[in-house]
Parts: sequence; C-alpha cells; structure tokens
Amino acid sequence: MNALIINCSPVRNGATAEIVRIVTEELTSKYTAESICIDDFNFSFCKGCRSCHNTAECVQHDDIDVIMDKFENADIIVSVAPSYWADVPAQFKAFIDRCTPWCNTHEPHAKLSSGKKGYTIALRTGPNMKECERIIGTIEHFYGHLEIECCGSLGLCSIEYKEAVEPRKTEIIDFCENI
Repeated sequence: MNALIINCSPVRNGATAEIVRIVTEELTSKYTAESICIDDFNFSFCKGCRSCHNTAECVQHDDIDVIMDKFENADIIVSVAPSYWADVPAQFKAFIDRCTPWCNTHEPHAKLSSGKKGYTIALRTGPNMKECERIIGTIEHFYGHLEIECCGSLGLCSIEYKEAVEPRKTEIIDFCENI
C-alpha cells in the first residue's frame, strides 16, 4: 500500500515539514511512503470557467495533473496543514480549488479510484483548538468531495517553530499508529 503525506505549507523546513518528516518516517515501516510539499509544484489559480463541469477536465494543464497522479497512486493520504489566518495556507487552498474536475457535485466528474483513506494533522501557534478544527473541517470537506474516506485527525496547538514539534513527537507517533 502507498501513503502520500502532504506538507500543505509553502515552508519546506518549518514545524509543518518536521511533522511531515515524522509521519513519513513512521508510515515507512507499514507502507511505501512519499512526502511532498505543495510549494514544490507550479500551478495556476482556478479560472472559475466551469468547463470541468461539462468535461471532467481542467482547461489548464500544469502540475495539478502531477499531484493528482500522486493522489491516484496513494491508498492513504495525510494532509499536514498549518493555520494561516484560521484556515489552510493559500497555496493548498488554490490546489483544492483546482480539484473541481474531481468534485462529486457535478456530472461528469473525474474520479479517483475508490477505497482511499484520508487523515489530517492541523497545527497552529496559539492555544485555541477551534482553529485546528476549522482547518481539519476544510480538509475533510475536500476529502469528502473527492470521495476519500475521512479516517482520523489530530490538532496540535502552540506550535510555532520546528523546535516545538519535538515535545509533541509521541502524540504524532501515536496518531500514526492508527493509520
């Protein structure tokens, strides 16, 4: 089985990246695991043209196709997202918007193979878990429209820098044991 772990932040060496590293390391013992950073891909914003509602394909051809191939090849998807003003980073939101061809609210729509399981880890600098819950809700909403089964989530508060992840490592590893 294949696991895809996504750093939903544009920062490749911060707290989110450190959590992605831990998750990837843990899942490698059970799965073929690959981690990616959303900022390693080049894609444009959704144009809102709705052509995909009729064709199940985007008029733009860029790295969204590459990312969606990775989604297709994964059995398990773990999205790790920090809070940017109480929601997912803009780069990840732009990716979500571009997944409209795979959205199950219109026909025809492109479809990922069935049986995929999705997990979410949200982190924020402050102490308010509601903000993590909002991020988790955004990603689970996205998973639902792609018909990826939501199987678990973890919210981590008071994590601003990479160094703040180490004291939470056991909690992250425990979460990975259920994946």
